[in-house]
Amino acid sequence: MREHALSWIARWDAQQEFYVPHREALFGVIADAVVEVAGRVDPLVLDLGCGPGALGVRLRARVPGARVIGIDSNPLLLGLARAAYPEEEFVTADLGEPGWADRLGLERPVDAVVSTTALHWLPEARLKVTYAEARSALAPGAILLDGDHLTADDTAPTLARVHRALGRSTAGKPQDDWEEWWAAIARDGVFGELVTPRAHDPHSETQSLSTHLRALASAGFAEVDTIWQHGDSRVLAAIR
Repeated sequence: MREHALSWIARWDAQQEFYVPHREALFGVIADAVVEVAGRVDPLVLDLGCGPGALGVRLRARVPGARVIGIDSNPLLLGLARAAYPEEEFVTADLGEPGWADRLGLERPVDAVVSTTALHWLPEARLKVTYAEARSALAPGAILLDGDHLTADDTAPTLARVHRALGRSTAGKPQDDWEEWWAAIARDGVFGELVTPRAHDPHSETQSLSTHLRALASAGFAEVDTIWQHGDSRVLAAIR
């Protein structure tokens, strides 16, 4: 089961890297920032919208003493993560619903909240809830890091077009694109039954940088800045 899950995660990583060509660099920046701000060998980290666990696994490789709790609501992606990484922690929760942080039952405030290519799926009202809940879970002075496609298209449309162009992969198409990966795993005899309909309105996505900046300010974060960027992929950091 584990090897089967890992094979699907390898295909997932390949199609993700097509959309985020500098994905490993982005992961590395997030891990380095956690180390810099947490200042301890055993940080407690929440990985929001963790999917099949890619960021959490890399973070634990960088900081072996870290406790990383992956949070997602998709049963298929969580099923893959749990099968592939039974030693890691994964929790089912809807990040857009108030109270999810309290329901984790954590014994202490967390040292970092991280996420990659997940929060842009949330409409603005739910994004605000997510950031407010994340702040409530963080220790004073702790960090939130969101690696995602965030553009300045509402304030600088020409530069936003340049960002998108720079962020495109120059490699050939992988075995699967996004939709093909989901269609393929839906036919899988082991994990296919976990695939659920993915109702999503692309017009509700929050890929505008200013939307995330407003949501972080509304949540009460003290410092907010982009600490890494390539094309329209950036790591947005915020300090509680």
